[in-house]
Amino acid sequence: MLKDITLGQYFPSKSVVHNMDPRSKIVLTILYVAMIFTAKNAFSMAVSIILLFVIIAFSKIPLRLVFKSIKSVVPIIVITGFLNIFYVQGETVLFEYGFFCLTLEGIYNMLFIIVRILIMIVGTSLLTFTTTPTTLTDGIERLISPLKLFKINVHDLAMMMTLALRFVPTLIEETDRIISAQKARGADMESGGLIKRLKALIPVLLPLLISAVTRAWDLAVAMECRCYTGVGRTRMRVLKFSLSDYIAFAVFAVLFAAVILLNIKFGSILVSF
Repeated sequence: MLKDITLGQYFPSKSVVHNMDPRSKIVLTILYVAMIFTAKNAFSMAVSIILLFVIIAFSKIPLRLVFKSIKSVVPIIVITGFLNIFYVQGETVLFEYGFFCLTLEGIYNMLFIIVRILIMIVGTSLLTFTTTPTTLTDGIERLISPLKLFKINVHDLAMMMTLALRFVPTLIEETDRIISAQKARGADMESGGLIKRLKALIPVLLPLLISAVTRAWDLAVAMECRCYTGVGRTRMRVLKFSLSDYIAFAVFAVLFAAVILLNIKFGSILVSF
């Protein structure tokens, strides 16, 4: 299960999306999330889904990697969607027993929320799939550069954000290794109740915490030994918007407007969210 988590991983490829400016990809990712939460009916949500598959096709990311990014969170998403049935007071009652009331509007609401969360996870995962950590750092630093007016070291902030994202796969791999080692010593982590399973995780969390602190310390020492300060840092690649970036913004603006118009025309199927 841990190996299915792909957050922070980069998939090398020569595609239009990979070659886009990282600032464009960051901004478009944020706007895409806004588009998802703006969609209020099946038609406007369909626009977001079609756009996502078009981006996947242009990025040349294998579908198996895309499905792998959501495999580990599907149970949580399904439970989240199922709980929304209880918060919906619809008019078309399908089943009622005591406090439990299943309505057609509740089912629509559940499916809509599940789809919304799934495509949001896939859409945000494409940012790290198509952008290297170094390039992502440069993009974040340039986007938050106005914070320099408030005496904030934007380079250190961007570096910390990117390193935290970059070490997610490393920590996941380390966690899997520790769990395998504990199981080899006879530790039982899969049987018993919830309390027993939480107690069984203690021998995993402590070595993982020590390993994370050690890795962070080694990285800090290595950067200091190389006299890295971030001041006056030069870049091998100068960030510059290309034609593909402008086309992407234009297409996105048109589709965002289409989502808003579809919301106005067909209304909302969400009863409460």
